[in-house]
Amino acid sequence: MTIPATKMLATPTDLSPDQVTAISQTINILIADTLALYIKTKNFHWHLYGADFKELHELFDSHADQLLAYVDVLAERVRKLGEPTLHSISQIAKLQQIKDDNEPSVKPLEMVKRLLSDNQQMVRQQRTAIALCEANHDSPTSNVLQTFLDETERRVWFLFEITQGEKSK
Repeated sequence: MTIPATKMLATPTDLSPDQVTAISQTINILIADTLALYIKTKNFHWHLYGADFKELHELFDSHADQLLAYVDVLAERVRKLGEPTLHSISQIAKLQQIKDDNEPSVKPLEMVKRLLSDNQQMVRQQRTAIALCEANHDSPTSNVLQTFLDETERRVWFLFEITQGEKSK
């Protein structure tokens, strides 16, 4: 008799199956969006040009590194709850709410504005996920998300401040 993969991955937890499902689904969407935002940030990092090149190139790279670091932590939280996490690019595409950016050329200030908007969307999603985790008595996942929320708010702050100047056109 073959044991189904979902049974083999079912790490024991004191949370109910409904709690685990709700939290895992929410976190998997956050993982998909984090990966989508990572790719968008790297895209802008790679295709940046202009007077603010060095400053924005380094900022976007730093932001991308931070986003990529979240992915493993979030995926491992899902696994600790006994659920599977993302398996493929197609699953990411199905779950992501952050829109892809396929334009061949975007002006630097527009890049900043798009990343600002996407990071603001991530803030809203993270707050919703934190509330869900707290309502379902999952403090560890809530704590992880609170740290990520603080870092996302920092990205929002930096990107917002850049949009306040005239230098980055």
